[in-house]
Amino acid sequence: MPHEKIVYIILGPTASGKTAVAIELARYFKTSIISADSRQCFRELNIGVAKPTVEELAAVPHFFINNLSITEEVNARLFEESALAFTQKIFAKSNTAVMAGGTGLYIKAFCEGMDSMPEIDPGIREKLRNDFSKNGIQWLQDEVQKKDTAFWKQSEQHNPQRLLRALEIWESTGISIIDFQKNKKTHRDFNIIKIGLEIPMPALYERINKRVDLMMQQGLLYEVENLLPYRNCAALQTVGYKELFEYMDGNYSIDLAVEKIKQHTRNYAKRQMTWFKRDKDIQWQNGNTPFDCSAFL
Repeated sequence: MPHEKIVYIILGPTASGKTAVAIELARYFKTSIISADSRQCFRELNIGVAKPTVEELAAVPHFFINNLSITEEVNARLFEESALAFTQKIFAKSNTAVMAGGTGLYIKAFCEGMDSMPEIDPGIREKLRNDFSKNGIQWLQDEVQKKDTAFWKQSEQHNPQRLLRALEIWESTGISIIDFQKNKKTHRDFNIIKIGLEIPMPALYERINKRVDLMMQQGLLYEVENLLPYRNCAALQTVGYKELFEYMDGNYSIDLAVEKIKQHTRNYAKRQMTWFKRDKDIQWQNGNTPFDCSAFL
């Protein structure tokens, strides 16, 4: 039976125009936006995560943006709990809410719920995080590939938080995280409409390249320099930050670092599309054409 309340989810790869469409839709329905982005929630990260501008944040109320520090842990379960609470807060004033983002696991958690995971020994968690801080992302990737091969083959292999989660479950139980993912969907008491923004890959890659150039012009290097004391935080082992740390270490020239950011962002966009294309409930829209809000009444 259809519910009265609706959450419209604007999703798609990075640089596909999700922010602009979400703001347009939220204005149309006179409602608020919940960000489904695993990095825009951190106060310290701005340019490198393509966070909405001050003007965009002022145009429409936003949730799950700037509400955490990079020293805090964030995961899909925390997002699910937070987003559901934000949704109820929005529904107190409106029958409609908008969600926007490209973190597929967060969107899946919000729509379907999270599987029950085993308790983790705090000592194991602390040791793995210390080992990661000392040895870096390559060590983490090697450990997951060696110990939880099944997860490695289908994981986002450059996402340290998810790799750490898989490894701590393996170390605690000797069982793959996949075995705890039963895919039992939780039914929400509101309707969900997923709208995907799709752009031909050559055009999307060009957008990504231009966006990275703009980020550098806006001061991304300065942002990364200010984050140097926190460089071992998991949130900074990601595209746009790790490459510039390599430059600061003398391992890359600045030109190579920028090219690496573009390349890794393009790779990430491709992985996002692979994830989203598995979801048959998504209504795909041409991201290069004007968005018609009235078509979703």
